[in-house]
Amino acid sequence: MTQKFHKFWLKITAIVIGSFGPIFFFGTMLSTSEPARFTLDLLSFPIDGIQNYNEPTTRFLSALTGGFLFGWGVMVWCLSIWVYDKAPEAVRKTVLTGVLSWFFLDSAGSIASGNPSNAIINIFVLLIAVGPLWRPARG
Repeated sequence: MTQKFHKFWLKITAIVIGSFGPIFFFGTMLSTSEPARFTLDLLSFPIDGIQNYNEPTTRFLSALTGGFLFGWGVMVWCLSIWVYDKAPEAVRKTVLTGVLSWFFLDSAGSIASGNPSNAIINIFVLLIAVGPLWRPARG
């Protein structure tokens, strides 16, 4: 892979991460919580309607999650446009380390909370988010 393609893929990674932010932000209000509720239902497969946003604590956690994910996605995007050209290998390793850290902790927590299906889904998200960033780019 070339550095140009890595730089492009960092934007894909940013979108994958950041796209969950607005979904969970809208989970903070009952009137707009259905996309977040459905996302949780899907991630805790099978889709059975058990997941809900009725509790204020769930909506608050959704606000925190949405903010963190959106901010993390924006940060990766900014690294791709403002830092990558100066330190491509450092940016690649930083993003890769962050994505792997998310993967292991989120998957372990999913299993511990009785939602092992999310750990399986995380494998697919990991593969998309990391893409060619597994390996250093050629000049």
